[in-house]
Amino acid sequence: MTFILGISAYYHDSAAALIQNGIIIAAAQEERFTRQKHDPAFPEHAVNYCLTEANIKLTDVDYVVFYDKPILKFDRLLETYLAYAPKGFTSFVKAMPTWLKDKLYLKITLNQELAKIANCDKKSLPLLLFTEHHQSHAASAFYPSPFEKAAVICLDGVGEWATTSVWLGENNKLTPEWQLDFPHSLGLLYSAFTYYTGFKVNSGEYKLMGLAPYGEPLYADLILEKLVDLKKDGTFQLDMQYFNYATGLSMTNSRFDNLFGAPPRKPESPLTQREMDLAASIQYVTEEVIIRLSNTVRNELNVDNLCLAGGVALNCVANGRLLKEKIFKDIWVQPAAGDAGGALGAAFSIYYEYLNEQRKVGETDSMSGSYLGPSYKNNDIKNHLDSIDARYIHMPDAELFLNVAKLLADGNVIGWYQGRMEFGPRALGNRSILGDPRNAEMQSKMNLKIKYRESFRPFAPSVIYEHVSDYFEIEHDSPYMMFVANVNRNRRLIISEQSEKVIGLDKLKQQRSDIPAVTHIDYSSRIQTVHKETNARFYKLLNEFYKKTGYSLLVNTSFNIRGEPIVCTPEDAYRCFMNTEMDYLVLENCLLQKSEQPKAAMNEEWINNFELD
Repeated sequence: MTFILGISAYYHDSAAALIQNGIIIAAAQEERFTRQKHDPAFPEHAVNYCLTEANIKLTDVDYVVFYDKPILKFDRLLETYLAYAPKGFTSFVKAMPTWLKDKLYLKITLNQELAKIANCDKKSLPLLLFTEHHQSHAASAFYPSPFEKAAVICLDGVGEWATTSVWLGENNKLTPEWQLDFPHSLGLLYSAFTYYTGFKVNSGEYKLMGLAPYGEPLYADLILEKLVDLKKDGTFQLDMQYFNYATGLSMTNSRFDNLFGAPPRKPESPLTQREMDLAASIQYVTEEVIIRLSNTVRNELNVDNLCLAGGVALNCVANGRLLKEKIFKDIWVQPAAGDAGGALGAAFSIYYEYLNEQRKVGETDSMSGSYLGPSYKNNDIKNHLDSIDARYIHMPDAELFLNVAKLLADGNVIGWYQGRMEFGPRALGNRSILGDPRNAEMQSKMNLKIKYRESFRPFAPSVIYEHVSDYFEIEHDSPYMMFVANVNRNRRLIISEQSEKVIGLDKLKQQRSDIPAVTHIDYSSRIQTVHKETNARFYKLLNEFYKKTGYSLLVNTSFNIRGEPIVCTPEDAYRCFMNTEMDYLVLENCLLQKSEQPKAAMNEEWINNFELD
């Protein structure tokens, strides 16, 4: 019996993951417990949750593993500062105290934190090990995948040195093939445009991706001519005279501003067509890099399957294009592809590579639908609701699904909370806000009155897996919302010639299909296929909606507001429900109607707890 605890921390998206004999027991991000989005702190709450889920103490764990190697990262920082001296001196002075105090001696820091959790001296703690950052990403992508053999591509901002790495996964081994190193980074290039268009780095990249279809890639040639030297094989170099991230405290500099004719957009200021065209341009370049890299890797490694991880692997538009190009027979993307997933990958890396354990591959992946977080029982939920004088009706499943399907068909927005919380950035039917995809007003209602976020951001459909090709041009499963595909042509509506000339955010007003709430302005949708094997209750709700309406899909967005982490506890869910314009809330088998709740539960100041993302 071997327990391995993986930890990612101190940069962004701290998390913990626990595996037992190669099987995932639990995994969660620290932000869900602390309510601080992208929380970088040591994941004390996530570790405690994992141990509780397994019903063990920390001293029962055999190995604890951290997801990267601080010494190598420090080496990269020193070399970078020296290479760019004296330009990087300000950054050097700012960064060094933190490194010398905390990060460089991370082994001591980690053992101190672990000793606090275990309430023991350091000698009684499990053996502490370290994996490299991209090794953790690669392990998180390959080992839970349904493939015995696969190519693995990891793309992110930067680990220790690597920004792009290629691996061959076979049975229980991952062999590094080659890598591209800092400062030449596709992730940091995309983040530079995130910053330049006025969004927040490490969270606004989703916005840039969602904004791209409103624009044209007018700047793509300029990017490829001046910023990125892209080779036919997909390898690339950036011209660092336009970027500030290696030496300064911002992503871009005045040369970058001059190249594109203006300073960065101020956050929260009005969006213009220029930002939309910039978004379309960097999205085009990103896809071009990924397609070329994938063709190269397919030819070099001669394998049929591909696994992806790293923050760039969350670009589901690029993933959808990769699927469409059919470079590989099959593709699997780690649902927690960013740094949080590194905790899980680090644990797998120790189990298979350090301990040389045998790997068994099943017909599906081993992520259990990514439902790896905490769950709460009906009795606990009822006790909480009673304690705050909330009004609810408790219903058995069959009655609940029937009632909720009717409420959704009538145009209500419903907070849907059940089962174990999802691991990764997507809500997959356990911590979700649901709506009717046929409702043309649903997107704007959800964005502006419930999520309190920008109107242009699209929503995803959750669809019964067996019916996905009835709605979308895709024949692949997509349980983790990692692929974008277009709405079927027979569902699209004819747009008048005059309407086709509309530009910018005015395109939002046009209804483009019979499922307008999940049809982006380029007819695309970020799809979640729902499988009865991994989420039977959500599947049954979709089936009831299908019986009621003839449509087997729902709008599904994460249960939170802008700047807030996805809800974790029933208390989080009720608070979010009461302070937004959701109509109903489902907490396991309890159904709550907004109009019946005590007004004292509302708090107009609550929204101010969260910084804008």
